[in-house]
Amino acid sequence: MRDRDLSLKIQERKSETKQAVSVYQIDPLQDSRWRHFSLEHPSASVFHTPAWLEALRRTYGYEPFVLTTCPPGQELTNGLVLCRINSRFTGRRLVSLPFSDHCEPLVDGPKDIEQLHCGLEGLVEEENLKYIEIRPAHARLGGMPAFGKAKKFWSHRIDLRPSLDQLFHSFHRDCVQRKVRRAEREVLSHEEGRSESLLQQFYYLLVLTRRRQQLPPHPLNWFRNLIGYLGDGIRIRVASKNGQPVASILTLRYKDALVYKYGCSDTRFSQYGGMPFLLWRAIQEAKENGLQEFDLGRSDCDNPGLVAFKDRWGSKRSSLTYWRCPPPNPEDLRPGWTARAARQMVAHIPGSFLIMAGKLFYRHVG
Repeated sequence: MRDRDLSLKIQERKSETKQAVSVYQIDPLQDSRWRHFSLEHPSASVFHTPAWLEALRRTYGYEPFVLTTCPPGQELTNGLVLCRINSRFTGRRLVSLPFSDHCEPLVDGPKDIEQLHCGLEGLVEEENLKYIEIRPAHARLGGMPAFGKAKKFWSHRIDLRPSLDQLFHSFHRDCVQRKVRRAEREVLSHEEGRSESLLQQFYYLLVLTRRRQQLPPHPLNWFRNLIGYLGDGIRIRVASKNGQPVASILTLRYKDALVYKYGCSDTRFSQYGGMPFLLWRAIQEAKENGLQEFDLGRSDCDNPGLVAFKDRWGSKRSSLTYWRCPPPNPEDLRPGWTARAARQMVAHIPGSFLIMAGKLFYRHVG
């Protein structure tokens, strides 16, 4: 996609500056400025990288682009990365970013946010969008009248700077420490890497887990693309008992952070502590590699079991708010009867049909 001057004028009611501003769209997969800028910006995460964006494009057909006030040829000083989702079922919309827990606007200050979001407001009408959704890690968009709160989650992060002994003793005594020791006594085997064999074991457990959650699994090709484009930045860990996979996690590494993105298990073997065992191994390796933070990802506020599980790892919990333009109607955010019926159906359909449902479903939900 070539640079495109949108020349959107900030409306006076939206801006105290009352001056025109030009915003541009650039292709983060082709424009080398984005790779350099996202690598250097302190708020950038793995979700800003061209590798993550390419995996989204290859798997789901989403079109990534970056909105910036920096003209072509000039060094980037700000940028908001989004994906275009065109679905006949869920509508045309922009999301920053699909299947990403958070995606912070990379800016220098409030003025940049104001200009970029006024540019986004213009895109709603220009492209006949259902909505634009921004998923910042920290930024608050409450001062932007065109945006309203959409969904709220909890974000959980573990500070890895204390010693391993201090970290271990910060975990819940019964729900984490005891289970890790049980796993060690059971002599669970442990493999890690990104081979096709490990991917197949991970995916087998993922299908089991998503069925329990009454959701289809992400397509296998999504994980193959992540492995292909993230390379050394992705790791699959599998715990097994007597050759039987019992738990698996998939983590992403970027800069000084490790991100826990997917976890799955076979509940028939929960007593062996496979999941705590793998998370503890991941923390140990992160410490060995000098990483500073373990991002445990987001949790739905109405999922107290998952929230408690992550809290028990001594993580710091903070709110994660998604924002939409135009602001959503509260009724639009509640699952309708079709969603409830679909969840009931997922619980009973055969595995092969469940996998097929995932291939069809996820490209429309983002």
